[in-house]
Amino acid sequence: MTAEGIPGKNVATGKFDQNLAGRYRMDKIFAAAAWGATIVAVLILAWLLLTILMDGIGTLNLNFLDSFPSRKPERAGIKAALFGTLWLMCIVAAFSFPIGVGAAIYLEEFSDDNWFTRLVEINIGNLAGVPSIIYGLLGLAVFVRILEPITGGRSVLSGGLTLALLILPVIIVATREALRAVPNSIRLAGFALGANKWQVISHHVLPSAMPGILTGVILALSRAIGETAPLIAIGAVAFIRSTPDSLQSSFTAMPIQIYNWVGRPQADFHHIAASGIIVLMIMLLLMNAIAIYFRNRFQQTR
Repeated sequence: MTAEGIPGKNVATGKFDQNLAGRYRMDKIFAAAAWGATIVAVLILAWLLLTILMDGIGTLNLNFLDSFPSRKPERAGIKAALFGTLWLMCIVAAFSFPIGVGAAIYLEEFSDDNWFTRLVEINIGNLAGVPSIIYGLLGLAVFVRILEPITGGRSVLSGGLTLALLILPVIIVATREALRAVPNSIRLAGFALGANKWQVISHHVLPSAMPGILTGVILALSRAIGETAPLIAIGAVAFIRSTPDSLQSSFTAMPIQIYNWVGRPQADFHHIAASGIIVLMIMLLLMNAIAIYFRNRFQQTR
């Protein structure tokens, strides 16, 4: 059967060819749009990094790293904020990692499918999208005021616990997804060999899921290290000339110190703010590199 008197052209085949050509055209348009968006994003990021490096590399030296904040830009340093951030990250990791991973293991491996479990899952998903200032107000009410005899009020411990609450939903969600990615055959093989549930989880499921868990922890800690609003809410000091010597000490953090410098009218403070951003990025890259190293070790071991 021919169409429009042209031999060999089938009507149905012609429609199929047109639809196929249209799909290929849309694929090319979408690929070009994706490439364009990627190029624009990379160019903007490169421009930002280049601008920060040009502004901050001149004032980035040992004196800047070993000096406390000052009202004179030539004497100002980031020592107090750097040590405060290190204390915060240690506290955040110490509390958020075991609690987040433990909660995810319970919800994924031990809990029953009932209304309570579903309610907890819904709330965890919602908490992951709550603005960080809300966690700051919660930390102010609970850790600074109610638990003041334990935390010392506006202390580095209160700041670390507040940031740990902030990233707990992210760690729980990421850990649950990593546990779900482990093939069920591994669990069945462990049970077939006579292992109990905890032995199967601790010796087989958790090591297999650890690379994915560490990826979630990397993302969570990367968010925590750059947060400013929760720390301001609980009363982190913007100008302090000492480093924390205990969990109940006053503190500041690099994002707060950078924010303080950027808000000053003198151009020299803007340059040392750029130097602080460089130090913060280096610290973030080092944290990520350590976590990626351990993640790769787990992948090679398994």
